[in-house]
Amino acid sequence: MATVLAPEIALTPSAAARVATIAAKQGKPAILRLAVDGGGCSGFQYRFGFADAIESDDTVAELDGVMLVVDSVSLDLVRGAAVDYVEELGGAAFRVTNPNAASGCGCGSSFSV
Repeated sequence: MATVLAPEIALTPSAAARVATIAAKQGKPAILRLAVDGGGCSGFQYRFGFADAIESDDTVAELDGVMLVVDSVSLDLVRGAAVDYVEELGGAAFRVTNPNAASGCGCGSSFSV
């Protein structure tokens, strides 16, 4: 059974709105999965994708009908983080503000603990 613990991970209103828009266009459920993989220039890298369902070991944060899911292994590395959607001059992207990251790369897609 999935665990719903909003304080563990958060989704900002901007990110929720963007996920809802993309999911509606693709005809998919509004479920954004955040996972952490080894690699990237700083040791770990964030991976985003749309999920069709919530897995039994997922922690779920929900905002405005949009769900952010994180598996139990990745959660240890992003506990307390917030996922935002940012539009800047250089482009638009989902961005993770991770209090567990000791350092990160310039592009913001990888980090170390």
